[in-house]
Amino acid sequence: MLEGKADLGRQAGIVTAATAVVSGNGGHEATPGALPAVLADVPVAVLVIDRNASTVVYANTAAVELAGNVGLPVDVDTWGASAGLTDLSGDPLASTSGPLSAVAQGRPVTGEAVRLAPGESSEPDRASGHDIEHEQLLWVTGFPLSQSGSEQPLALVVFLKLDPPEESPDPEAYLQALRERAVIATDITFAITDPRQPDNPLVWVNPSFTRITGYEAEEAVGRNCRFLQGPATDPEAVTEIRTALAAGRGVTTTLLNYRKDGTAFWNQLSISPVLDGSGELVSYVGVQTDVTERVRVEREREAAFAAEQAARHEAELARAIAEQARADAERAQEDAERAQGRLALMAEATSTLIATLDMSELLDRLAALCVPLLADWVYLTLLDDYGDVRTAVARHREGHEADLQEFTAHHVMHLPDVSPSRRSMTTSQPVLLAELTPEVIAEAITSPVAREAFARMGGSSVLTVPMVARRRTRGAMALVRTSAQRPFTRDDVGLAEELAARAALAIDNVRLYQREHSVADTLQRSLLPELPDIPGIEAAAHYVSASSAADVGGDFYDLLALPDGSIGLVVGDVVGHDVAAAAAMGHLRGLLRACLWDAEDADPGTVLGRVDRLVQGLRVASLATMVYVRAVRPDQPGESWRVHAASAGHPPMLLRQPDGDVRVLDEVGGLLVGVDATRHRESIDLVVPTGTTLLAYTDGLIEFPGRDMDAGIRELCERIAAAPVGAGPRELCDAAVSGALDHRDDVALIALRFG
Repeated sequence: MLEGKADLGRQAGIVTAATAVVSGNGGHEATPGALPAVLADVPVAVLVIDRNASTVVYANTAAVELAGNVGLPVDVDTWGASAGLTDLSGDPLASTSGPLSAVAQGRPVTGEAVRLAPGESSEPDRASGHDIEHEQLLWVTGFPLSQSGSEQPLALVVFLKLDPPEESPDPEAYLQALRERAVIATDITFAITDPRQPDNPLVWVNPSFTRITGYEAEEAVGRNCRFLQGPATDPEAVTEIRTALAAGRGVTTTLLNYRKDGTAFWNQLSISPVLDGSGELVSYVGVQTDVTERVRVEREREAAFAAEQAARHEAELARAIAEQARADAERAQEDAERAQGRLALMAEATSTLIATLDMSELLDRLAALCVPLLADWVYLTLLDDYGDVRTAVARHREGHEADLQEFTAHHVMHLPDVSPSRRSMTTSQPVLLAELTPEVIAEAITSPVAREAFARMGGSSVLTVPMVARRRTRGAMALVRTSAQRPFTRDDVGLAEELAARAALAIDNVRLYQREHSVADTLQRSLLPELPDIPGIEAAAHYVSASSAADVGGDFYDLLALPDGSIGLVVGDVVGHDVAAAAAMGHLRGLLRACLWDAEDADPGTVLGRVDRLVQGLRVASLATMVYVRAVRPDQPGESWRVHAASAGHPPMLLRQPDGDVRVLDEVGGLLVGVDATRHRESIDLVVPTGTTLLAYTDGLIEFPGRDMDAGIRELCERIAAAPVGAGPRELCDAAVSGALDHRDDVALIALRFG
């Protein structure tokens, strides 16, 4: 098949250029050097024929290769015989009926198939070097370029290669293919304009002009070809054509033109000037080819190429992003591991430091967190309320106990103002000395003894951070590394600061606890009385506070020798487990003592009723449970005691017999104090043999989350019963609290043995 419309368009440009050169020479022989360089390598065979002489005056490189190196000018029949051209039946073209002769006579040839058989060439050298395998089909198109009467009438011939037929071609199909080739060949539009007339009008167009544009010849001749332009025609292409025509030179370009029906098509246009013998411009020859399909394919190819380039760019970008993502992921992994290690250290620091309320133990734990994880050795400095160093703790990964003691005694306890620790505590900012030179050490450590100890322990880099809590600097943490290959950096500062901040808060909490503990201890001693020595009885008491801030709470006990000779025992529990509950308990205990001491009616139920009314009237406490026991001595030694008891919602007391059996006094009960002051409270009377022990307690001894109170009472009874038969009140108190305590509630316990 044909090599495509694009090649035809390319040929048209070649034809036009050849015409211009030949016309310009005005002779019969054109030298290839005078042609544009683009013609040298094109594969399409082009001939220019002098119609007067019926000679070939120009052959491009492809034509020379087609026919051999035949000297020009040469007769057209001689050139055809030299090339080995025949008709399809094998007869030579050297006759007036052949296409070359027809063109030489001025008759256009719209398309005719010929056979190229180099083996039948009239040139022996050419014929001997070829056989039938070198034969091929050609399609010949030709037309005259000037009128017969002109000084040098010329004609143009173009040879197009045809694909060889199949081994057994279908004759009809083959003829149809040839017809299609003819249509394609005749689709090349030729037009001639006359620049000597105003506006350079068209003076001749071939029939394919009408087929391509829709304009008849009479509609086109006499008009400038700009009428083919339209709204989307590229102005730059139009300017290029105008500039070339104004300069009298040829031009080839592709632009968008419009048919008569308004449809657009891409037109490859080649315009060449034609000169007469004197060199005067007499016409322009234009060759037009509808290259819409080619432009579409090229644009699709360009779009595909652009898409490929974009995809390649996107792929490269994706690879770069992936590589960057991998690098970021690796850095993120490293950061995550560091962050995880940091979080682990902080979590361990928090759980370790808050687990003690002892200052010495807290500082030892902090030093252990620092060495060897953060530093090779560390010294911690604490300040008192006046800014003086009051405590120092040091730790080295290799021991150095003696050196640490010397360094602490001669340096840490007497920090000079220029030392890193003192600077951190003064400015509340970290101090980083990445490299310790002898000059820096001499300036920071003024004591010679301390410098010698420092030299023995080693130190190449120091980082000190202040320990600040609640806007007050409580001390400093000094970290020392001995290896010059592992100095402290800015990355270490943040970690050390965070650890110091947590340590400072824990230290300040311990300080506050110790201060409140001192106050609480004084308050506790005033609220929990020392048991009096009362003849005929033996007593012991025990108290455990649920408060973590102070050893006080709302539970209480009391033992009194009443004016009438009886003995009063009280155990109570004010709602709450803090200092406020303890204060309410103090008021209630004082009010209760007054009611017991001067009771008009000594019955325990009556006494508790009076206490209830006073509590609600004076608003001493919100709610409270209590049990009151009044023990009356026997008339004769060795006889039994009489015990009267009343309860206000309190856990039942235990009575341990002399033989060790334990009885639960659950028959006594009543509402809590503060609920209903008008309710009458019942009392019980018991006869208690000598040697019996009465135990009264608060609910913190028997209550556990998720467990029934009765189970706690049973376990308490088991512990009391398990004590030796002769166990006294102190041993029984110890046995009572020997079980696991919940520590979320206060515990008050008193044991009274009747003698």
